[in-house]
Amino acid sequence: MTQYSENSMIAQVQSLPELIRSEFDALDGRVRQLMNHDEWLSVKRVVITGCGDSHMAGVAAELAFEQIAGIPTEPMRAMDARYAAPYKLSHFPRNPLVFGISVSGTVSRTREAVGLFRGQGLPTVAITGNPQSPLAQVAEKVLDCSLPEFPFAPGVRSYRMSLLALYLLAIRLGEVQDRYSQREANSLREELRRTADAVEATTEAVNEQTAELANAMSEEKSFVFVGDGPNFGTALFGAAKVIEAAGRHAMGQETEEWAHLQYFTDVESATPSFLISPGYRGHHRVGELMEPLRRIGRSIVAITPQDDRVVAPDADWHLPVHGQVREAFTPLVYAAPVELFAAHLSDAVGKPFFRRDNVAYDPGKDIRDTTIVESVEA
Repeated sequence: MTQYSENSMIAQVQSLPELIRSEFDALDGRVRQLMNHDEWLSVKRVVITGCGDSHMAGVAAELAFEQIAGIPTEPMRAMDARYAAPYKLSHFPRNPLVFGISVSGTVSRTREAVGLFRGQGLPTVAITGNPQSPLAQVAEKVLDCSLPEFPFAPGVRSYRMSLLALYLLAIRLGEVQDRYSQREANSLREELRRTADAVEATTEAVNEQTAELANAMSEEKSFVFVGDGPNFGTALFGAAKVIEAAGRHAMGQETEEWAHLQYFTDVESATPSFLISPGYRGHHRVGELMEPLRRIGRSIVAITPQDDRVVAPDADWHLPVHGQVREAFTPLVYAAPVELFAAHLSDAVGKPFFRRDNVAYDPGKDIRDTTIVESVEA
């Protein structure tokens, strides 16, 4: 039996390869059965909505839908449904197809968003780990993303299940809409399944190094995570894990926007800056940021391929990612180093996950028990 860390967040990261391998076929089967042939064919546009990690999964999966399925896709924060729902989002009937993601199925804004879109006559699918949840009840269809039980930690396993579900949906859409033969679609699925190997190799390679990094940075109060394309979602997610696990301020920023904004923050601060770049179309631009980052005194952490020669050589720390992964699927793998860093930082600063040492914090009350709007006017 695999031996996992006593830190439950590290243990969740270590469990990811087994999770992907064990849950893949069942999840793929549920995706294939989600809609009938005509319903798959009718999809011309997709909206992915959710809060927190669920919204970040949508950002990370946008490229997969547009590249693999060939369908324009918008990752939308759930609150934005109050602004978007009253207006026609497509001239095609029953479009866009709306995926609402909530692992618990109880988050108020996501339930609200799905309800508002369904009220406008749009097809809605709840992607949730709780198929009996309020979100499942308000959606037209449900994609069950239930997880085997595991010790509690900030979302690691749940994030991978959301990503896997979205990627499998994109492949299924492309297959039914005749962008691929069945054989080609199955080849894509096997690529996706093999990301488990890359997660496993990367986790083994960087676990000790992320612990050293967390100890070295335990006095830092603010962190920045930078990425573009699908890994802008990873940057947002990395910041979220630092906040949830260690209670430190962190933010995710898009590569070019960093040069317009965070570049001008206090030059006296070393603000650790994590550059997440898998070596594809944004990689050269990330390399160009190295000189200004060093000029203003930032501590630079590169999360890039193990053989990277563009970004890593000028970084203070390199967390090498092992394995070649299609760009659209890279968020499944590139999140692992940031998760491990956040988990080790929690240990280094002595903070419990989600500030459970402070009774002032009550996320259940503040995100699950708020008023739900049932209709909005243009």
